[in-house]
Amino acid sequence: MHGAGNDFIVIDAVNQHIDLSTAQWKYLADRRFGIGADQILVVEQSDDADIDFRYRIFNADGGEVEQCGNGARAFVRFVTDKKMTHKTALKVSTMSGVIAPRLEADGSITVDMGAPVFASSLIPFDPQGLHATTVANDQVWPLHIRGHTIAMSVVSMGNPHAVQIVDSVESADVLLDGPAIENHVRFPKRVNAGFMQIIDRHAIVLRVYERGAGETLACGTGACAAAVAGIRRGLLDSPVQVTTRGGQLSIAWQGDASPVMLTGPAVTVFEGEIVLPD
Repeated sequence: MHGAGNDFIVIDAVNQHIDLSTAQWKYLADRRFGIGADQILVVEQSDDADIDFRYRIFNADGGEVEQCGNGARAFVRFVTDKKMTHKTALKVSTMSGVIAPRLEADGSITVDMGAPVFASSLIPFDPQGLHATTVANDQVWPLHIRGHTIAMSVVSMGNPHAVQIVDSVESADVLLDGPAIENHVRFPKRVNAGFMQIIDRHAIVLRVYERGAGETLACGTGACAAAVAGIRRGLLDSPVQVTTRGGQLSIAWQGDASPVMLTGPAVTVFEGEIVLPD
């Protein structure tokens, strides 16, 4: 499946037992020897009667992570198409908390991603010794990488993001700066690196170098983080249309502790079976 080009393997772990090793998750995501995906999504039963499903996410490097916005839309499309639910509004448990995705009448899917988190200890981000610049309602932090300093907004959307504004996403050094930001010592759990070009007050172009996956064609939580950063800096107004290399996403956020709403497509590409090596 894919959501704006951010591609996933989605596995039904409700009707079959799934217990794979890190190496097997990595094998599945390998585009040459396995199937190929940015992330692997696992649909499980919930232990809570008030929650419809449990949702687990594994990156292409085999590591389990907290959240994936584009994946949440694929999740809804999967459980709907497989008739695992007849609801159009769901409650889904993730490693970072409960999300509330909704199937819209036009076939698009909206996900309540919860409120953004800015507390450094919760992102997590180590600001010790750094001096932030206040820009409107945002704190913009300097980060030294590869011999130069970037100005970044740091936010968690259930997973950590560092967002910088660039003049052009096409000329931005995403493939070199991205991994340097992702693995910077100030992010103890690594971080997703966002490169945002502002078009007007309701439109941006975005590239994201994702933690554990490299650059993807779209990143749902990255789109949320970028829109939140732009709104807090006083440069954007909700709703924000986000153009990625894989398609369009729409982000709505009213500020403060209100939830971020992510809307976009989810498409099934093919179904099949694979025999995994031990």
